[in-house]
Amino acid sequence: MTNPPLLFPDTTMQEPDAATLEALRHVSTATLTTQLFKRGLRNTFMQGVSPLAAHAGPNLVGPAFTLRNIPSREDIDVLELFADPEYAQRKCVETIPAGHVLVQDCRGERASASFGSILTLRLKVRGVAGMVSDGPVRDSATIAELGLPVFCAGASAPPNLIRHHAVDFNVPIGCGGVAVFPGDVIVGDADGVVVIPRAIASEVAAAAAEQERLETFLTERIREGATLPGTYPPNDVTKAAYEAWKKTH
Repeated sequence: MTNPPLLFPDTTMQEPDAATLEALRHVSTATLTTQLFKRGLRNTFMQGVSPLAAHAGPNLVGPAFTLRNIPSREDIDVLELFADPEYAQRKCVETIPAGHVLVQDCRGERASASFGSILTLRLKVRGVAGMVSDGPVRDSATIAELGLPVFCAGASAPPNLIRHHAVDFNVPIGCGGVAVFPGDVIVGDADGVVVIPRAIASEVAAAAAEQERLETFLTERIREGATLPGTYPPNDVTKAAYEAWKKTH
């Protein structure tokens, strides 16, 4: 008798090592989506999710810790709900491990906020790497000044209870049209956010770093006047020149 297929990735898998996470801080999401495409993964880049503040420096990188929201209902979603420490949104903020990225499923709903400045500050104080949401945030100017990387669908002032009821955390979700499983590696840069399955994060990080070294060389060749044929993508002659270039760079 054969074992049934897994319904979702093994969440007991070891988290990516520090070297993998560091490598991912210095490669672009454009490069990462190319590497994922090479491995048959086409839907890995979140749509409608962008950095809240101008992005500079290393990428946002960390394992995903998810929060799932469903549409709110008037008899349940009242302000008093926030006083309940067991409410999934509040409990999630107090549970997410340091170094992880909070990823929210807001169904792309933009008529109310998904987070505000006080909850975002609490994440920062607890050492969380950043927050990603396919809904907007409120207090956007204050959040932008906190220094915590936040990627979202812009700004919206109304409170989240108008549209959202948080029901569960650290479960599989969708965000920006992409499946996100707990522990998937999240990478965010100026272009947006990509999701890397945890099982291939180390392999993808190494391949992405090599791709960007090659593209640095190819960029120099193009700047010097090389034509696209034989250069991008490189033919055998260009590849040999690249191997020689690497020895001195």
